[in-house]
Amino acid sequence: MNDSFTLDRRNGKIMGVCAGLSNRIGVDVTLIRIAVVLLTLCALGPVGLVAYLLAGWLAEG
Repeated sequence: MNDSFTLDRRNGKIMGVCAGLSNRIGVDVTLIRIAVVLLTLCALGPVGLVAYLLAGWLAEG
């Protein structure tokens, strides 16, 4: 496991945020992607999209 969050652009679909998070916490990337989509559509709305984009922009990678 890594000490810091990094993007995983090789295994990522858009920016590599979900793949990087998956590598960091050790959960299957598909589960992370489903959770991000559901939270964005159902609960967070545009805040979830902005958080995703900020994570991709600010993350080491």
